[in-house]
Amino acid sequence: MTRLPDASDGAASVAPAAGQDPAAFDGRPPPAARAAVHAASGHRLGAARPRQEGPADLRLVPPALAAWGTAALAVDASPGWAMGAAAVCLAAACVLLTAGRRAARGLARASAATVLLCIAASAASATLHGADLRRGPLPELARRYTTVTAEVEVTADPRLTRPRVRGNRAAPPAVLIEADVRRVEDAGGTAVATRTPVLLIVDVGAQAAERGPAAGPDASRITGGAPGTSPWLRLLPTTRLRVVARSAPPAVGGDRIAAVLRVRGREAPEVVAGPSAPQRLAGRLRAGLREATDGLSADARALLPGLVVGDTSRITPELDEAFKETDLAHTLAVSGANFTILLALLLGPPGLAQHSERRGLAPRLGLSLRTTALLGGALALGFVVVCRPDPSVLRAAACGAVALLALATGRRRSLIPALATAVLLLVLYDPWLARSYGFLLSVLATGALLTLAPRWSTALRRRRVPPRLAEALAAAAAAQALCAPVVAVLSARVSLVAVPCNLLAEFAVAPATMLGFAALATAPVAMPVAKGVAWCASWPAEWIAGIARTGAALPGAGVDWPGSWTGAVLLALLTVGVLLLGRRLLRHPGWCGVCAVLLALAVVQPPPLTRVVTGWPPPGWRLVMCDVGQGDAMVLAAGPGTGVVVDAGPDPALVDRCLRALGVTRIPLVVLTHFHADHVAGLPGVLRGRSVGAIETTGLQEPADQAEFVRRQAAARHIPVRHAVAGEQRRSGALSWQVVWPPPAPPPEPSSVPPPAPWPGPPPAPGPSGVPAAVPGVEGPNDASVTLLVRTAGLRLLLLGDLEPPAQRELAGSPAAAALERVDVLKVAHHGSAHQDPGLLRRVAPRLALISCGDDNPYGHPAPGTVAALHAHGAAVLRTDRDGALAVVGAGDALRVAGD
Repeated sequence: MTRLPDASDGAASVAPAAGQDPAAFDGRPPPAARAAVHAASGHRLGAARPRQEGPADLRLVPPALAAWGTAALAVDASPGWAMGAAAVCLAAACVLLTAGRRAARGLARASAATVLLCIAASAASATLHGADLRRGPLPELARRYTTVTAEVEVTADPRLTRPRVRGNRAAPPAVLIEADVRRVEDAGGTAVATRTPVLLIVDVGAQAAERGPAAGPDASRITGGAPGTSPWLRLLPTTRLRVVARSAPPAVGGDRIAAVLRVRGREAPEVVAGPSAPQRLAGRLRAGLREATDGLSADARALLPGLVVGDTSRITPELDEAFKETDLAHTLAVSGANFTILLALLLGPPGLAQHSERRGLAPRLGLSLRTTALLGGALALGFVVVCRPDPSVLRAAACGAVALLALATGRRRSLIPALATAVLLLVLYDPWLARSYGFLLSVLATGALLTLAPRWSTALRRRRVPPRLAEALAAAAAAQALCAPVVAVLSARVSLVAVPCNLLAEFAVAPATMLGFAALATAPVAMPVAKGVAWCASWPAEWIAGIARTGAALPGAGVDWPGSWTGAVLLALLTVGVLLLGRRLLRHPGWCGVCAVLLALAVVQPPPLTRVVTGWPPPGWRLVMCDVGQGDAMVLAAGPGTGVVVDAGPDPALVDRCLRALGVTRIPLVVLTHFHADHVAGLPGVLRGRSVGAIETTGLQEPADQAEFVRRQAAARHIPVRHAVAGEQRRSGALSWQVVWPPPAPPPEPSSVPPPAPWPGPPPAPGPSGVPAAVPGVEGPNDASVTLLVRTAGLRLLLLGDLEPPAQRELAGSPAAAALERVDVLKVAHHGSAHQDPGLLRRVAPRLALISCGDDNPYGHPAPGTVAALHAHGAAVLRTDRDGALAVVGAGDALRVAGD
């Protein structure tokens, strides 16, 4: 009986020896060859089951690639063109199959006919799936942006969008639900049955997304009972809903949806029919795992459901960014690794699957190979249902099914044909997978493990690298080499720490996954036991999270790269060049050590060395205006590794990168001038891994959602929050500053009018803390901006926030106005907009004017008139959209600005 090869085998087929009867050939090498292998082993008993390497079996690869490419092209092509191509390929295949019978030519013709048949089948399947986008009345209704009443069936788990900054506000979160419209009513009330794929967008507020259980006595049964979230987020696949929504065509062509349905004003869905029994069971299992992890640390509570079943609902944006920076995001997407771990529990090591000494649960239970294969098939089906049919899950289950079929029939199969078969079956089943980046990355990673990794592992072992370390290092490097170009297209960035981070995390993935599955299985019957198992699983999960956070925090964790297919080709060529150079360097250990040290220096970027090489940050910098796009973020030097941060910009990653480049690890104070999102949404990046003393804000708590966001961030880290008022003066080291705006609200004047009668009901809600809106000139959040006059190293800097002309005029006439005359540096208000008070600019008359704005912003900032007015008053104007981050250096006649 033959064995199922493992990932390090290559192909397992061996040709019969000359003169040997092919009918009697059993796949093993002739006795002389086996004797030579035993003798070469160096062991007195010879090699046990010596591995015989042979040429890879690639016969199924061309048909799989042909079907893949055809599906990608034909899925949204004209039906006539696609079916015509399918007919031509089918006819050509029939001609080839009925042509000559000579063995050599017949084999070539059969191979070509197989490719043509796969192309024809893929084109036909893609045409049928593409017809879903044109079926029924919904596509036409969407083109007219008609409000429709529809009955939809949920096809995937709902997901919550991350808040995005749009201008000065953060877009409210929305729930995205993939669904099929089964019934739609037109304007006349006529119902039409259909089956059209759509995307539901349900507008929910931040508080609604985190609210308690769904209303209604039956809600927990219908939604799966995941408390603490919006009812829309708890919907399970196969649930049917009735929605009233505004339809619209897809924003991007070539997608698998025919329309977008936007649902507004509904706090809970109108459920027509609950999910199927398998989905209810899967929902209970997933909910049980979430409950079992509730008492764990934040990282473990977020990671374990992701590692086990792909449930990433608890992953914070900060942790998600860390996993992306280190190329560990694949651990949060259920993949073949998860299924391999499950099969290993059942079968034992793959290399022993068909030997008498096989291990695992199946032989211990006395199960035959065929029974084991059937049980493995049931396990694959349950795996897909519980983990959801994502591209990587389908690919893993299909590969496992092919391998299990080989196990059941006793026939020899290599894993490369299994992967090709899986790709072929999946693109025929769902042609849209041919355009999925997740599917592409999954196949590339698996192909790397089956082709490159065994050879690289062997080469490392020849150089005396320990076998287990060689296999792990080869697997991580091979997957990174093939996947990096595609990842660069998606993220426009190349990680330099991906291989070591994946190598360090790999040892924790298997125990975390195995214990996580154990918690998943025991949660419905014994929750205390599940909680104990989950606690054990939290240790490797926290290790993985720690690796991601540490790697992402390194200054040189990644480099920006063109996010296009041209950039992908350039990166692939560079990778090939590095590999060719690496082969030569392996012969010279000294040069390998030099390259390793240089790479480590590029990743760690020690501040003294970085300053020498790049000149950034310049020595003696006093103020840095970070380049954070359309927003504000500034850092005032307050000592070695210490800085006062004024505003946080719109993106946590950008402001964090700026602070890391400056080497700032301690922040005595964060000043948020006002609560617009382009000034406060990046606050998590400021707080990330740094010691922060306090946060100071304006008193006007508007917009309310962003003010609440700041309070939540501060409360989570136990950072006190206070309000700034004009006249306040503070110091940190050699840095001192004075708040010159907004002034406190005047006290109410005494009145002879008697007080009103007591309020008949509950008292009205109090106004915002500080009530600065009662101050003349304060007409909104911009006018309530905290304005600072900073003194440092003989310089005077005026930071105006986003003050508008009414507040600027009031400031020019305030008691602090005398101190504002002829400052050295001015942070121009409101990104250099046209709304500036000429009187204040004339009084301030700065030597340097700095403007923070985004490249190609839709507001036209900075306004040409504002720039001209600053020049007229003798100011040198610099702006982040053209000059990048700006650092103020020197004083007096030596005052200058350096860019990064």
